[in-house]
Amino acid sequence: MASPSDIADQPDHGRRWVIMGVCGCGKSTVGAALARAFDVAFIEGDAYHPAPNVIKMSAGEPLTDDDRAGWLHALAREIAAARARGEGIVVSCSALKRRYRDLLRQADPDLRFAHLQGPRGMIAARMQTRIGHYMPISLLDSQLRDLEPLQPGEAGLTLDTTQPPDALVASIIESTDRKD
Repeated sequence: MASPSDIADQPDHGRRWVIMGVCGCGKSTVGAALARAFDVAFIEGDAYHPAPNVIKMSAGEPLTDDDRAGWLHALAREIAAARARGEGIVVSCSALKRRYRDLLRQADPDLRFAHLQGPRGMIAARMQTRIGHYMPISLLDSQLRDLEPLQPGEAGLTLDTTQPPDALVASIIESTDRKD
């Protein structure tokens, strides 16, 4: 894997990334590791959910588009601020639907997405081992149902979460190094 100093010497070190996917796919783990590799800020998207959203999810109720709107706008403001400063940033955010990603891209047209996907059984097993997280496993199927994978014209890549986090980070860095 490239070291932060190697990346800082490259012209794309200010790129902004969203690590996306359903609950339990590894967004936080991969996002934090990527931010360390790029030596940029990491925004844990879950921390931006307002209390009513957390209460709703904790009760096993899926969020609606309206529930997610304020949360997505808060993350978009963070992305826009990083862009205005000319800094890179990595954000973990489910970004399940194309329209959610479009909203985030309004903050930065050059925003890239890394979609972490894997087998439902593996993701469910990961969720069962999480301690202290408000998202119950019962919401996994609603997220899988709502998920709209990256589509043609969306900058980013899809990665297999059966790979270890360091391999996923290396794949993202490699895609950043390629001139598109």
